[in-house]
Formats: sequence, structure tokens, C-alpha cells
Amino acid sequence: MRDSRTPGILANMDWFVLILYLLMLAFGWVSVCGASYDPDLQKDLWDLSTRSGMQLVWIGTSLLLATIIMNIDERVWTTFSVAIYLGFMLLLLITPFLARDIKGSLSWIKIGPFSLQPAEFAKFATALCLGRFISKRGFSMQKKWDAIICWALILLPMALIILQKETGSALVYASFFLMLYREGMSGSILVAGISAVMYFVVGIRFADTPLPYGGIGSVGGVAVMSLITLFTLGLLRSYTDLPGRTLRRMLGGMLLLGIVAFMTGKWVWSAVSMDIVLMAGVVGLALYLIYIAARERVLRYVFISLFALFSIGAHQSANYIIKNVMQAHQRTRIYVLLGMEDDPRGAGYNVIQAKIAIGSGGLAGKGFKNGTQTKLKYVPEQDTDFIFCTVGEEEGFLGSAAVLGLFLMLILRLMVLAERQTDTLARVFGYCVLSVFLFHLFINVGMVLGLTPVIGIPLPFFSYGGSSLWGFTILLFIFLRMDAMRNRMQF
Repeated sequence: MRDSRTPGILANMDWFVLILYLLMLAFGWVSVCGASYDPDLQKDLWDLSTRSGMQLVWIGTSLLLATIIMNIDERVWTTFSVAIYLGFMLLLLITPFLARDIKGSLSWIKIGPFSLQPAEFAKFATALCLGRFISKRGFSMQKKWDAIICWALILLPMALIILQKETGSALVYASFFLMLYREGMSGSILVAGISAVMYFVVGIRFADTPLPYGGIGSVGGVAVMSLITLFTLGLLRSYTDLPGRTLRRMLGGMLLLGIVAFMTGKWVWSAVSMDIVLMAGVVGLALYLIYIAARERVLRYVFISLFALFSIGAHQSANYIIKNVMQAHQRTRIYVLLGMEDDPRGAGYNVIQAKIAIGSGGLAGKGFKNGTQTKLKYVPEQDTDFIFCTVGEEEGFLGSAAVLGLFLMLILRLMVLAERQTDTLARVFGYCVLSVFLFHLFINVGMVLGLTPVIGIPLPFFSYGGSSLWGFTILLFIFLRMDAMRNRMQF
């Protein structure tokens, strides 16, 4: 029941976010027009047989969808959140059997003349279910089973989407872990995730680079073992009561071990590999921590020792994963990104052409529909995954900065809205929305600039397509509805 004193939707709506949304839709349509316009074949921008014309249809239906969502009682979403989640998980499960193969992906279901991607809509279902579970009485991320269930709710859609051969769409769900950190997840989990990425990148990039000055071993192996040591000692300093002098002795011991291994391998016994010796040193450190845990009866030492051991396992398995688990095109993209291969006509072609397009835009750009890289179709997927290169070429540095500024304002505003929620479910959902937008922005712009792997995810409100635009609209406006009714009094 709503208190009669509670203002209506229009009075309580956050108009700043709505204006940002409309601006992005407008700028996104202009970008799609510039990327897809063909002066030899296209008569006007409103032709529904073209990308620019169809994008208008998607924008119009998105505005209609937003209006409908704002008029649906937010308690409908919260009440049926579990059912919505289970329904979308079932849909994700059967999608590979219903979908047609599009460039190796089995993630698109054809409905009449249109194709929809369920993975885009499962995001809001996952966010709702996470909010419902986290808002239950007595929840705590410090409780083992509460944490495990949260992770399972995130990992299940990721696994189902990977079965559709859509790794990029699956990785987006990892952004929900940022929300879990806000809700009390230990920072050590984030450290473990970030460190795993560092082990992978450094280990793969320098795996075949020999140590300088005649040392035995690889730069990658030594660097990763050094990182594992530093991260382990950092966790000990942050989460235990070990004296500083003990930690300094541990660090000094590892340094001494490395120096002795280097000198032995170079001048005494050439079979001694420095990275193998350092790995043995990390294992010894982990065993020592287990001894301390048994002596002091403090479980934290066990967890930190397991972190060190799992880090070694992650490093050792990286080479196997990239050579035996990843597909050939994924492996090539990573090698090109890390500078291990030069493939200007293959995996590196898109990024090279995108950089050329952005660089050619200069300060103010070439103007609407005047991009030469765009008109000559040098950049594949230039109106979807690589739409940002069109912004850079036609609008220049100023236009690109303006687009990034709009996203920055949206993300910061969503953070403010999430923090002012009086209901836990609404706050959790808000941070999920924020995390999804942030991940899409970072990865999409990063891959256009050659800073992240090309994994094929759209830029919110800019890339052509109905599924992504509808998915982002649903996420945003469910949260705006929750925010508008945050002061609702229930009995």
C-alpha cells in the first residue's frame, strides 16, 4: 500500500539520468548513421531497409519499453525475481538448440523477421535474483553458504552462455562481482582475481624470454613468482598479526633464494632454473603458513597459503589453457594484443583500422558522414562492436571526449542513486546496473584502442542492434522505477 503523501513517478524520477539516456540514444543514432550510410545505395537516413532506419525502430521501441517499465509496480519485479531468473536460465539452456549458427555463435534466436539474444536480457534477471537473495534477513558475504550461492547465481548464466560460444557476453556477468564487493565481499577475492589476470598476462607474454646475463629460467616465470610472493606477503600484512620484521625476513629470504639460484644456475650447475627454485620457495612459504595456522590455530593463514598454492597452479595452467582450451582465433587475438604476433591482415586488422580511423579524426573530426575509413568499409563491425571508431573519426577527439564524459556522468550518477536507496534489493540492483555499464564501456573502448582483447561486446546505447538496446533499457529503467518509489511506505 502506498502512502497518499508519496509523490508520483514523474515527480520522483531522476531526470538527469533520463536526459543522459536520451542524449546517448541521439548520439548513438547519429553514429550508426555515419557508420552505415552508403551514398550510392541509400536514399535517406529514414529508410527502414537500412541500419540507420532500423535503429530508429529499436530506439522507438526502447522508449515504449521504458514507458511501460516505469508504469509497472516495482514490487512485481521483486516478487517474481526468482521465477524470472529461472525462466531465463532455462531459455539460455535451450538457446543453442534453437539458435542458428552466426559466425560460430549459437546465441541468437530468430523470431519472425528479427533475431534476439537472450544473454542480453538475462542480465536484469540475474541482477534481480541477486538483489532478492542479498536482501534476505541475516545475509552476510562473510557466511560461507551465502557467498557460495551468490557466486553460483553469477556463474550459472556465464556457463550457459559459454555453451553458446559467446565468451564475450559471458564475461560481462563477471562485472557483478563489483557489486558483491560493495555488499561485503572480502577485498582479497578481488585481489585474487586481479592477480590471476596479471599472472596470465605476464606469464604468457614473457614465458619464452630468457633471463638476462646468462641466467637459467624465463623472465615470465621469475616475474610471476615474484608477484605471488609480494601478493602473499601483502595479504599477511593486511589480514594477520605477523610482526613487520617477520614479513621482512620472509621477503629477504626469497630475495636471497633468487640470488643464490641465479648464481648457481649461471656458474655452478646449469640445470638449476631460477623460476623453478623460486616456485619451490613459494611452496615452502605456503607450507610454513600452514604450520603457523596449526600452531596458532588461526584459519586465515591456511587461506593465504592456499592463495599462494592456487596462484602457482593458475600460472602453470595458463600455457595449457591458451594452447589447448582456447580456440585458435581467441589465442591469436591474445598474442596480437600482447605483442607476441603481428597479424595486420588477420586478428590485428580490426584494431589497426580502428586506430587509423580514430587518429584520422584529429581534434574536431571529419564531420557527419564524412569519415573515409567508414565510407570505404575498412573497419568490420563498425556500426556494432567498433562503433566508437566512427565517433573518433567523424567527431574527433572532442566528440570522443564528450561521449566518454556522458558515460562518466551516467556511472557517477548511478552510484549516487544506488547509495541513496532505502531498500537493499534496490541498492544491489543499482550497483549491478552500474557494473554492467562500466564493464561494457571499459572493454568496448579498450578493444577499439587495442588495450583489451577483441571479445565482441556492444557500447551501450551506441552500437546498432535491438537486443542490446532493449537489454540496457530494461536494466536502467527498472532501477529508475525503484529509485522513483524509494520512499514508498509499505505495511
